[in-house]
Amino acid sequence: MGQIIYETATSLDGYLADQHNSLAWLFAVPGGDDPRLAPPRAAIQVMGSTTYEWVLNELGALEKMDAWGNAMSDVVTVVFTSRQLPVPGDAEVRFMSGNVSAAIPQLRELAGDGIIWVVGGGGLASQFIAAQALDEIALSVAPVALIDGAPLLDQRIESDRLTLVEAQQIGQFARLRYQVMYPGHD
Repeated sequence: MGQIIYETATSLDGYLADQHNSLAWLFAVPGGDDPRLAPPRAAIQVMGSTTYEWVLNELGALEKMDAWGNAMSDVVTVVFTSRQLPVPGDAEVRFMSGNVSAAIPQLRELAGDGIIWVVGGGGLASQFIAAQALDEIALSVAPVALIDGAPLLDQRIESDRLTLVEAQQIGQFARLRYQVMYPGHD
């Protein structure tokens, strides 16, 4: 069974996107394109509807027929939403709704032994934690303070639930990896 990893970039004050759901602040940080900051090779990536719509717009995937395939080749995208959303012509996108915990068996089956990459947002990642299914949180912390925006997580997690397994400087970023622990699990 593959790992479920929440891998994301965050501001110093814990935001994934600014108050306008923009990541322009992230792309302005020098060295943000360093390949060591790239997410793991995943079997599937899971995201919420806001993240999905941002990716669609950023890629221009509804206008450029091959944009999604060029950026997301060989990865299935699962979007948690209760809305009807467009799908680029060449994309392998599946939609799910409801509680994440009920969908975990289906996600694991879809991923096989591969990694499930939780892309965002923080509310979705928090649902994986609440279901005791998230194995790791990997953060690339940028030297930016946003003051407001989309939070990294939307629940409190105490230090006894997280074990730092790696800390590394990559350009202007601090790359931090935490193993997530659950009460009663070995």
